[in-house]
Amino acid sequence: MVKLSGNNKINLAIFISGRGTNLKSIFNFSKKKNSILNIKLVISDNKFAKGLEFSKKKKIDYKFVKFNKKKIAEYKILKLIESKQIDLICLAGFMKILSGNFIKKSKLKILNIHPSLLPKYKGLNTHIRAIKNKEKFSGCTVHFVNKKLDSGKIILQKKVKINKNETVNSLEKKVLMIENKIYPLAIMKVVKSNF
Repeated sequence: MVKLSGNNKINLAIFISGRGTNLKSIFNFSKKKNSILNIKLVISDNKFAKGLEFSKKKKIDYKFVKFNKKKIAEYKILKLIESKQIDLICLAGFMKILSGNFIKKSKLKILNIHPSLLPKYKGLNTHIRAIKNKEKFSGCTVHFVNKKLDSGKIILQKKVKINKNETVNSLEKKVLMIENKIYPLAIMKVVKSNF
């Protein structure tokens, strides 16, 4: 259940590992008039993630958490989430797999965005696999996180056409553009379904 925090906002924690393009799109959406989304915390397993620079620039509280000892890292994150009164966790290009224990203990809904039309192409290297298999379409999926990799209930999905001369690079760019569009919409869909 996503519940409103004291200031009538939904407090989000965004987990990133790299560029943070989805973080930026969620941030821009949260700044729209009458938006109830508030990015309260950004967590990264990569201290050089560009998304952390963006967080610093926008004065969003952020933390780098070393994942060499997963149990300790997850414990730290759970404490941070509790202290920041987080309502919803959004994985946005986060390259670590959270344990079943973390999912259970957080007691929160966790969303993830994946660059394929799930249930096809779970895991990594989705674009090259889609092109090699001569798929006509690819796309992205926002889904709930559960104990199995990329297997949670689908919230929102959008497809793009794979052209004959498509490269991994060009497909990645196309998919990323639609990721940036649908992630905030998927978050709002989850939020609204709980009220």
